[in-house]
Amino acid sequence: MNIAVLKETRSGERRVSLTAPDTVIRLKKAGFSVRVEAGAGAQAFFSDEAYREAGAEIVADVERLLEDADVALKVNPPQAREGRHEADMLREGSAFVGFLNPLADPLLIKRLAERKITAFGMELMPRLGRAQSMDALTSQASVAGYKAALIAACGLGRFFPMMTTAAGTVAPARVLVLGAGVAGLQAIATARRLGAVVEAFDIRHAVKEEVQSLGAKFLEVALPGEFGAAGGYAKEVSEEVRQREQEMLREHVKLSDAVITTAMVPGKKAPLLVTKGMVEVMRPGGMIVDMAAEQGGNCELTRPGIDVVYRGVTITGPVNLPSMMSVQASQMYGRNVLAFLLYLVKDGKLRLDFEDEIIGGTCVTHEGVIRHEKVREAVEINSK
Repeated sequence: MNIAVLKETRSGERRVSLTAPDTVIRLKKAGFSVRVEAGAGAQAFFSDEAYREAGAEIVADVERLLEDADVALKVNPPQAREGRHEADMLREGSAFVGFLNPLADPLLIKRLAERKITAFGMELMPRLGRAQSMDALTSQASVAGYKAALIAACGLGRFFPMMTTAAGTVAPARVLVLGAGVAGLQAIATARRLGAVVEAFDIRHAVKEEVQSLGAKFLEVALPGEFGAAGGYAKEVSEEVRQREQEMLREHVKLSDAVITTAMVPGKKAPLLVTKGMVEVMRPGGMIVDMAAEQGGNCELTRPGIDVVYRGVTITGPVNLPSMMSVQASQMYGRNVLAFLLYLVKDGKLRLDFEDEIIGGTCVTHEGVIRHEKVREAVEINSK
């Protein structure tokens, strides 16, 4: 089976979908033929020569790369380049594996279906024990949470840890993390390792023990019911619940030096957690790192990719955090893709058992059909 690794063309993207030598060598041993677009790994510091040494062929012409590819790999969805769209360059009947963001770009999904591409969305990987090694959303969220804590530490303008010096004792920074999913837990762990006093809040009470195990204080507010959704994600809450949250959070935001927000609901606008009024009560010199900036932001003042300074508080909305750690992010994503391919391909052919939760859950299009109901609805709305 022929595997094609495409170069990422999204602005600011530095990751690559397969790395050398580790993932390439393992695919070669499993009987795959691997071709890599020239320069695909350069931004993640994986050279063309490293791919060659691992047994991959380097191809400069993207159309030649894809003309006989059985499976094309990317981090991001297919995109337009040099007057053509990658979706149109894929061989009809071939497969694509990568993040597809299907609800945000339903017209791309329609295009893939029309091309009879069997497209798998890595962000749709079900959270099952046997799928952990394939869970790219988790691996990349872990990278993002780590980087968000470092951004807060570098941008705050004060020490994170307590320090005793000849000039006196410096109190540790107070950090508040909103959302205790994978990204939030990694942000908590990193801020704690840097010496900050950390508090965390999540509407899912079930994560309390995980937060406390990392040395952070879990903030609680009386909420009706449990707000975990299928797959371990948070779900949307009512206006009453949101008001209770914000009343409690206002007091803790006021006391914090840095706030890191991580709350996102798949396929929806990010919930508003930090209002303009909350920012107004923070001490000047404080910082908010909004990891949900690309989904509209958890802070009312967030602007994606831009630092906003309001009354002495800096609100930063970083875009594509995993790309900022391109080496490890690529290695982790590549291992996720490797595990998925070894699970998906048997005897040189795609094992398209749609009753299987992993295969059926991640396959968005196959033989001209859009398989996910919500995506079909989005396509119909956008086609009118």
